[in-house]
This record gives sequence, structure tokens and C-alpha cells, in this order.
Amino acid sequence: MSETSDTVSFGYEEVRPEEKEERVGAVFSAVSRKYDIMNDAMSGGMHRVWKDKFVRRVKPRAHEQILDMAGGTGDIAFRMEKAGARITVSDINQDMLDVGIERAMDQGIDTLVWSRQNAEELTFDDRSFDAYTIAFGIRNVTHIDKALAEAHRVLNYGGRFFCLEFSTTEWPGFKEVYDAYSHKLVPKIGQMIAGDADSYRYLIESIRRFPPMPEFERMIREAGFRHTKVEPIMGGLVAIHSGWKV
Repeated sequence: MSETSDTVSFGYEEVRPEEKEERVGAVFSAVSRKYDIMNDAMSGGMHRVWKDKFVRRVKPRAHEQILDMAGGTGDIAFRMEKAGARITVSDINQDMLDVGIERAMDQGIDTLVWSRQNAEELTFDDRSFDAYTIAFGIRNVTHIDKALAEAHRVLNYGGRFFCLEFSTTEWPGFKEVYDAYSHKLVPKIGQMIAGDADSYRYLIESIRRFPPMPEFERMIREAGFRHTKVEPIMGGLVAIHSGWKV
């Protein structure tokens, strides 16, 4: 995937950058109401375990400022809020944010700030946050390098970057089983539960087009982060990427 090309990937298609942003927006507007149910169905509930582990790595602390980008329905923010951190939940998609706001109201959580933001062009001042988190969102960004640069810009010195994202499992045998499951069954599950096979077909294809773990770590370093680390989960089916602004 080239960040300098005139086209970018939308699943297995190559499209103009402005077209990708529009089509990704349509996907998440379409799936927003069933997003969490589908996460359970597609991962067998494992996404909850991955997110718990992710937040333990972030180690949110009371009173620190954290930007949860692509935070949509609030799954990561709700976990971090328990530590007393001051969380700003941002997403480019208002429909996803609306679902998160409703969930927060249902749970009696009123400490979160909700802000519609484009990860590539954040409106926050330089050095505004102590930590930046993004879970299962960066592969949907049109220009990943711009989003990483913005993450670096809005972090304080000593701030930490954490990204949870799907990757490519390196477990022998499991990769083939997972490929068959994701390509053949996930769109059918999407049709059955959410009435939308195409959106979930895109989500699976977007995973396949995302850079391998070493390449994405290189991109994080090129954005200015230091002490970068990759923690594969389930052989790399998902991975926690991290780095520090120093």
C-alpha cells in the first residue's frame, strides 16, 4: 500500500482518496447500530479480551488526558474511564459517535468528551494529550502516515501511542482456516445479523490490505515515535503497536 500513490485501497479496490473517505463513511454509518453485536459474532467474543488487554497496556491513570481516536461506540473509552482518566472520544463518523453517546447515557457515564474528528487533520492543539489510542480504526484511514503524524503532534513529550489492529497471523494452519472463515462466512454473518454483506466484506478485505506488522512499526517510527514495540496476539491475528514521543 503506497501512501504517495494517486489511489488508495478500499478493500481490494483501488480508488481515489476522496472516494475512500466517502465510502468508508457509508460503511460505518450502515453498520453502526449493529457494530458491537457483529464484533461478538465475528470474533466469538474475543474482541472483548483483546480490548481488555489493550487497555491494560495503555495503563490509563487518573486525571491524564487521553485521545481515543476512531473511538466510535465507546468500547475502549468506557474501559479507560474507570481509571479516572479524562477521555476525549473522537471519530470521523457521527453515526458511530451517536451510538457511543447513547451507550454512555445508558451506563450513566457523563465524564467523556465526544468530538467528531478526522484522524488526518485533528483540530486539537499541539501537545494536548498524554496518550493516544486507536483500536481497529487505523486501517480505515485514507492516509495512515498523516494520521500517525497527527497522533505524534497532539501528544505531550513523554506521551504514548497505542494501536490495536488486525494483522496477519503467523500460526501454521490457523491462517488458512481464518482466511476461509473471514472471506466466506463473515459476509454471510453480516447479512444475517445486520442485513449488510458488502460492508463486512469490505472490513475483511481492509484487514488483508493493511501493512504487515514490521512495516506498520516502521511507519510508526517514521512518524517520529521512539521505543516502538509490536505485541502479536494469536500469532499476529491482531497486534498491539506502541511508541513514545520523546
